[in-house]
Amino acid sequence: MQLTETHIVEKLEKPIRFQEYGVGIFNTIPTKSGIKKAIKKELIFIDGLLATTSKFISGGEKIELYQSEKSSTFERLKLDIEVLFEDDYLAVIYKPAGILVSGNKFVTIANGLTQNLKKSNQSDAVKPQPVHRLDYPTSGLLLIGKTSNSITELGKLFEEKEIQKTYFAISIGKMNLKGIINIDVDDKNALTEFDVLKSVVSERFEFLNLVKLLPKTGRKHQLRKHLLAIGNPILGDKEYFLENKILNGKGLFLHAASLEFTHPFTKEQISISKELPKKFTKIFPDF
Repeated sequence: MQLTETHIVEKLEKPIRFQEYGVGIFNTIPTKSGIKKAIKKELIFIDGLLATTSKFISGGEKIELYQSEKSSTFERLKLDIEVLFEDDYLAVIYKPAGILVSGNKFVTIANGLTQNLKKSNQSDAVKPQPVHRLDYPTSGLLLIGKTSNSITELGKLFEEKEIQKTYFAISIGKMNLKGIINIDVDDKNALTEFDVLKSVVSERFEFLNLVKLLPKTGRKHQLRKHLLAIGNPILGDKEYFLENKILNGKGLFLHAASLEFTHPFTKEQISISKELPKKFTKIFPDF
């Protein structure tokens, strides 16, 4: 057998069964069922002894994962994710434009979280997972749950509209300086506040506007649909656009810039922000 991964357990508040603790500590085995199979195949050792499902972990143990000659090689996703905030319960990470949050593809943010985040020491620790969505072409902040309770509580905060998200977009055409867009999306009430921070004259698009957006509801593609509905689609949008107003090759100019909420467990006020991508500041260098 060949040693493939080693994990040292940090001090835990209380002992936890290894089959629970082991979820997410190895890049090649992200699931509970995978841990059970590896234990059954005698591929995991704890302090030099074969691991069992009933073994309790308390802190300081050296856990080693081996690969037998018969084992198929696992394909690992090498994805560097910028982590802006992390504790035992949750994390806030930066999602670049042009990558899926989750889904059936191999390269997704969800598949890259385990190797970029620390294993939670909470008894209900699970494989980290995003608790909301960002479109494939959108860049910005993504909130991640690291425990079962955290995923549930963060979901409640979103439902109760207690997480404030701020976006920035570059829109096309002459636009009112501020306003509220109250137009249904998919037959559901949808509300977006907007504030134009700056506008520049554009030979091709007449005007380009740097717009601050505060969605008050979370409908799918809400911001993109709302700006098109008032005649000011987002630059680079190939789904919601005006005829002859498509910009190719630069991606979508929509950025999830900040998240503000009360931490559901520590009650700390969390306020995280991420600066505008370079493609925004090339058009608006003062921001």
